[in-house]
Amino acid sequence: MEGIKNLEQILKNMTPELNSGEYVFVSIQNLNEITINDVVGHFKEKEGVTIIIEKSKAETLNLKYSYTAAWITLNVHSSLNAVGLTAAFSRELAKHGLSCNVVAGFYHDHIFVEYNDANKAMEVLKSI
Repeated sequence: MEGIKNLEQILKNMTPELNSGEYVFVSIQNLNEITINDVVGHFKEKEGVTIIIEKSKAETLNLKYSYTAAWITLNVHSSLNAVGLTAAFSRELAKHGLSCNVVAGFYHDHIFVEYNDANKAMEVLKSI
């Protein structure tokens, strides 16, 4: 099933959900060092593999991180071909001094914001 392409419809139907927990971004040399079920997401870069993992698991594995995030899922099935969604919510978050790191999944977009800014980010996203 293809997602929604019309930006106005996406924003109208978007329901942000704050996932529980604290998440960190870590760079490792390969995924063989990690149990894949512990990883929220990963991306291969030339310098290593960036993983998003729960903070407590990273600490158990002695992985170094410098950013602790909250994970927000936009519960609307937006198309990967949709134009303007990332710009719309990132612009609104930026107006309130909030940074965001975005991961597009097949069904939903996922936003990682500074952990202490989670509630403020949720308010902004709900107001769009």
